[in-house]
Amino acid sequence: MNAGPRLREATNADAEQVRALVFTVLEEYGLEPDPDSTDADLDDIEQSYFASGGAFYVLEGSDNSIIGAYGLYRVANDTCELRKMYLCRDQRGQGYGKRLLDDAVARARQLGFARVTLETASVLKEAIALYERYGFAPYQPDHLSPRCDQAYILTL
Repeated sequence: MNAGPRLREATNADAEQVRALVFTVLEEYGLEPDPDSTDADLDDIEQSYFASGGAFYVLEGSDNSIIGAYGLYRVANDTCELRKMYLCRDQRGQGYGKRLLDDAVARARQLGFARVTLETASVLKEAIALYERYGFAPYQPDHLSPRCDQAYILTL
């Protein structure tokens, strides 16, 4: 019996596969990967996420390939930003996005955060619908990443 994809904590050994996942999904939606700035956090996942009290998890398929991911990046003592939540095209529509989001929100609570923020692009309609169903509300941050035009916040 196959238990389905396994969610596990990421390590720097996963960085190349995570980067490939993120960049592939961005390109599918006509968005530009930014390895020198917005996506530079993927060069050292452990330092970018864990060292500051955040988290990064990957969803691993039965063949050990990374089919999904999410990161929680500390932006303040009580607030984290949900980053890099992506899922391979052929894995969408099976509930894995909700599984990633469920885990991310539960982990944010475990880590003591009171709020989760995120930035996204309008073209990511499926993701936005998931965030809104989950209770994320639009808000205006001080600034947005270059490829993003919307921001959301969830109070835990």
